[in-house]
Amino acid sequence: MAEDTGARLDAAVPQTARSAAGGGDAYLERRALRRGSAGWLLLTGLGVAYVVSGDFSGWNVGLAQGGFGGLAAATVLMGAMYACLVFSLAELSAILPTAGGGYGFARRALGPWGGFLTGTAILIEYVLAPAAISIFIGDYVESLHLFGLTSGWPVYLACFAVFIGIHLWGVGEALRFSLVVTAVAVTALVVFAAGAFTEFDASRLDDIAVDTTAFGANSWLPLGLLGIWAAFPFGMWFFLGVEGVPLAAEEAKDPVRSMPRALSISLGVLVLLALLTFLASTGARGADAIKDAGNPLVVALEGNPGLSWLKTFVNYAGLAGLVASFFSLIYAGSRQLFALSRAGYLPRFLSLTSRRKAPYAGLLIPGAIGFALAAATGDGPRMLNIAVFGATISYALMALSHIVLRRREPHLERPYRTPGGTATSATAFVLALAALTATFLVDKDAAFIALGVYAVALAYFAFYSRHHLVASAPEEEFAALARAEAELARY
Repeated sequence: MAEDTGARLDAAVPQTARSAAGGGDAYLERRALRRGSAGWLLLTGLGVAYVVSGDFSGWNVGLAQGGFGGLAAATVLMGAMYACLVFSLAELSAILPTAGGGYGFARRALGPWGGFLTGTAILIEYVLAPAAISIFIGDYVESLHLFGLTSGWPVYLACFAVFIGIHLWGVGEALRFSLVVTAVAVTALVVFAAGAFTEFDASRLDDIAVDTTAFGANSWLPLGLLGIWAAFPFGMWFFLGVEGVPLAAEEAKDPVRSMPRALSISLGVLVLLALLTFLASTGARGADAIKDAGNPLVVALEGNPGLSWLKTFVNYAGLAGLVASFFSLIYAGSRQLFALSRAGYLPRFLSLTSRRKAPYAGLLIPGAIGFALAAATGDGPRMLNIAVFGATISYALMALSHIVLRRREPHLERPYRTPGGTATSATAFVLALAALTATFLVDKDAAFIALGVYAVALAYFAFYSRHHLVASAPEEEFAALARAEAELARY
């Protein structure tokens, strides 16, 4: 009987799944990452590092879109979306612990098209965001008068060259560096909040002028109910990027246990930082004063000359936060590119790894693209809006993947199960779609640019790469196994 079952399984699995053209052991050996390099602490640090720069700048523009009440409501809703998404990803990453992350989850649940759509959306986020942050780093370097430099291409080039160099050195070294810089940034946010709360005045929270023509407008919602929706993309800034932790699965120690733990702890830290930063900043100086500021935490402290030392400290710490996010987002983008390339969705040379098991092409080429975009445009906010558009698409598709796998493969072994099951992922799915449509309210040009990039990528997949997939790649083998098990179930 066992022999019959084995024979049926052998017949059900396509030959390409066992020996794909261009695949096999030699192919994968040249595309291997360093396993066991990151425990739960480094993974938690990575999750916080992705996001921490958003606490220093960017979120405050949501005050101009919706006022204190609008941004507060948007942050709560977006926080709920990320919580539901993180719990869903914790389950998926324990089932499929590969470098593909969201692409791998969608590939298993939604097929090759779903996998490519998700992976491309994630790439848009993780290639554009570092380019934008390099510009913000340049602005900080100039404002701090460091080395007499001004914001421009030499600073952007130095960012990409130095920090990609650390990544090429090795993943363990890179993640430890990220953890240290992130710890500095987090400490600074806590110190800032302690100082700013000494100036807290609740009457300053709703000091933005009310637009009496807006539906539902009042002092807490000065731009009306629509302001809540328009503030969605800025409420996301307190959490944007934490979903990238599963991209480190192949390099993690015991990913089945460490991934859910790291995702949960990092989200908890980010919620606390969001609460402290948002309330302390607006209460210290007023929502109207910081709504358009490029450095809202520094502006929040300007009312008290006795806190001038804290302003200087926060300025330097803001630079540390930007470096932490820039550094970690480069890591995330390289791993997503690596996984898509290894499976043949993108040119295969992009997944080659060095003797130190670093995907050098996956680091250097996106870095070159990011530097070129930063140097050519200098428009950090526009690039971040494009990144947010890609992120919201990937969130919707990853949440949908969780729902599909729960319904289609209910007996799949799940070492970790999402609290609330599909109700949790369905909540994330609905809120992600709401956030996606909100991007058109904020910057429709950025949304259409992202759609244009998507169209080019999909044309490449439709006419070429979907016919040249490497079935021996881990994500493709998982999908082949699922098809084989479905075939066996028919006997």
